[in-house]
Amino acid sequence: MTSLPPPGPIPPTGSQWTIGLGDSEATVVEVGGGLRTFTVGGRDVVAGYGALDACRSGRGQQLMPWPNRIRDGRYTFGGADHQLPVTEVPKHNASHGLVRWALWELVEHEESSVTVGYRLHPQPGWDHHLDLRTTYVLDGSGLVVTSAARNVGATTAPFGYGAHPYLSTGAHRVDDAELTVPATAWVEVDERSLPVATHPVDGTAYDFRSPRAIGAQVVDTAYTGVLRDQDGMWRTTLVLPGGDWATLWADAAFPWLQVFTGAAHLGKDTGGVAVEPMTCPADAFNSGDSLLILEPGEEWTGTWGVSAGTAPHDRLATAG
Repeated sequence: MTSLPPPGPIPPTGSQWTIGLGDSEATVVEVGGGLRTFTVGGRDVVAGYGALDACRSGRGQQLMPWPNRIRDGRYTFGGADHQLPVTEVPKHNASHGLVRWALWELVEHEESSVTVGYRLHPQPGWDHHLDLRTTYVLDGSGLVVTSAARNVGATTAPFGYGAHPYLSTGAHRVDDAELTVPATAWVEVDERSLPVATHPVDGTAYDFRSPRAIGAQVVDTAYTGVLRDQDGMWRTTLVLPGGDWATLWADAAFPWLQVFTGAAHLGKDTGGVAVEPMTCPADAFNSGDSLLILEPGEEWTGTWGVSAGTAPHDRLATAG
């Protein structure tokens, strides 16, 4: 499969590593080690971007060593105060980790799988060494993504993980898509998108436990209290007019997810709904909420994936 940039201009996201299985194909990029495309039978299952386009709106990016935001980029850990660069300037937050614009290395590339890696070194606001690895595999269920983070340093490290794929709405409007979110609680945020309180979804506009159309509602919301199926996975599903569907599923490593439907409503044309599996919510470096603590030599791993089909009745039979 393709492992080098095409002739001509260098893609903004560097080398392009393409994998395939049957009528399924996915492309992973050097910049951020993220997912640029995933198609089944020529249909865009995730809302990606062209090889010569820049990644915008976080499409397919990996968010480590924290997802979402850290207030003012400041936190205290190990008895010391730390100041990260403020990367979300309008809201004065450190946003989405330290690796989404880093150059990841190709570790292994087979016809239907690719593994990329990155060594995260100490830098301003971050004192630790982590070995990061992500493997993308196409199999009979769709796309399966397994990430791992090993603390290879001498100090205990805080850690959180998130991924930022968008389930594609294709030619349809986000408003017309039907969404299911298997979660019992949602997180209220302030004007800086930082957590204020967690509430039950019962009786609120954030309750998508039963499938319903998104309509004009703008959702940029973290959910927890996830409801898992018998296999231990939670599944968030987007169904389009006509019956095409896509499901993002995640294992026990992910007690949180973020759903973002607002891109189209806010004039940002991503062509999809972001469903982000997360290990912790925003500002976990300060709140400690679901924050992972990696001892020297300790490794975290988690798996999520995307399945797709064309008839609503077979969603759960084929997803994950």
